[in-house]
Amino acid sequence: MSALFEPLKLGNIQLKNRVIMAPLTRCRATEDNVPTELMATYYGQRAEAGLIIAEATMVMPGNSAFYREPGIHSNEQVAAWKKVTERVHQNGGKIVLQLWHGGRACHPILNDGNTPVAPSALAINGSVHTPEGKKEYVIPQALNRADIPAIVEGFVKAAINAKAANFDGIEIHGANGYLIDEFLRDSANIRDDNYGGSLENRSRLLFEILEGVINVWDSGNVGLRVSPMNSSNSMRDSDPEGLTAYLAKRLNEYELAYFHVMRADFLQKQQGDVLSVASKLYQGNIISNMGYDYTEAEDDVMNGKVAAVAFGSAFIANPDLPSRFKLGLDLATPNPKTFYTHDGHGYTDYPRAQV
Repeated sequence: MSALFEPLKLGNIQLKNRVIMAPLTRCRATEDNVPTELMATYYGQRAEAGLIIAEATMVMPGNSAFYREPGIHSNEQVAAWKKVTERVHQNGGKIVLQLWHGGRACHPILNDGNTPVAPSALAINGSVHTPEGKKEYVIPQALNRADIPAIVEGFVKAAINAKAANFDGIEIHGANGYLIDEFLRDSANIRDDNYGGSLENRSRLLFEILEGVINVWDSGNVGLRVSPMNSSNSMRDSDPEGLTAYLAKRLNEYELAYFHVMRADFLQKQQGDVLSVASKLYQGNIISNMGYDYTEAEDDVMNGKVAAVAFGSAFIANPDLPSRFKLGLDLATPNPKTFYTHDGHGYTDYPRAQV
């Protein structure tokens, strides 16, 4: 049997295979950030995955970084997410929700004119899509220490809501230049208090959030995603391997469901081997992501480097990706022009393979 199709237990979550659907922002929620029936169809179509990690979802209002991404902070949103989880479970799948704060990647136009918050008053170099067209990112407001407990509480309330929506667990989004990642990496965090400077200080917010959510969920239903190499959203770190090592060793204390490591840089601006560091030091389940094909994923799982592999864009165009892998079928190619549009085209209309 292929190593990718051996069952796997991630903490308390039993998986039928090790082909994971990576979290993918797709912007199909309503303008009020409520999940839609279209989203239930989309995720239900992909229930063959061993685990679906649902897209980055706002833990609290006022931190929208994409137009029409979903939230999990209102009763209406919880009720809508229930329809998504029900569809996935009906089709035999498992799904966790990725909890997220956009940090400095948010924009006032998307948030009733409010200035985004971040560890430090450093803007992203670039622009964001808004209902008024592309706009330059703004300089964020550096969070006061007195404001940080409200952020932690936002994640805790979102974890409660995710449980109410019948998810199988949650993933904390600590990657890709959003709030937690901004605290973790020294290019975005130049604070001189106990949330900046040393690795211990820069990771303080992350571990405060983890401590909060595992009072809601058992730690075996909680995962964490990080991207120490990813330079998108103007992110870099002076020592990505050192950051990975520090996190891996501390996370061993928590017995999480998994540690989700993005092993590479979208933009190829930062180099290093963070996956090998994590694999050597982390004692639990590692999910790896970024640039895998079937053969490399099979090798990394078979050799014990990782427990499972997450696939992103391949799942967009191939709702039956595990079956295609198992049968050796060609993969369909996704259309990037429809990644962030708002209807079913390029979302729910990719067909299953004809066998």
